[in-house]
Amino acid sequence: MERVQNYFDRYPSQEAVALLLLRQGLSVKDGFAYCGDIRQSDVAIARAAKVDRRVVRSTIMKIEETPELLALYSKLRCMLLLSDAAPQIGCTAMDIVPTDATMPGILASITNILYKAGLSVRQAVVSDPGVRADSHLIVVVDGTIPGDTLSAVRQARGVASVTLQ
Repeated sequence: MERVQNYFDRYPSQEAVALLLLRQGLSVKDGFAYCGDIRQSDVAIARAAKVDRRVVRSTIMKIEETPELLALYSKLRCMLLLSDAAPQIGCTAMDIVPTDATMPGILASITNILYKAGLSVRQAVVSDPGVRADSHLIVVVDGTIPGDTLSAVRQARGVASVTLQ
């Protein structure tokens, strides 16, 4: 994210658009932003970024004219995140904040605890918005997480906090 911000450091409105595209996984190709194969309007993106639609247009043009940015933005993909819908599909979602997002093995430790409890992981996503201090691990498991398993996850190495969603 920092590398992207460096391209827009003198243009805060364009930076807002570029970061929105990145956070939402919207790709850029052929002069437009896409969610998968669905082209997104400049007006809709502008509304979400709270900028004028012309800023969206100039940001997309800058992305397309900058090989390093285009190499990144042309490969982005939106992804389904089950955490908010977990209860509707018979699952439980945990939002885990690490003590240090650079510490290796946090995900492995948590999935090992869940495996030993006989729980199946439906989805595990590391959400890193570019600032490691804001990183989260979202884990969606089939069924309900027993209290002793939840306690074990909370006590796992590298876990600062766990919130059930």
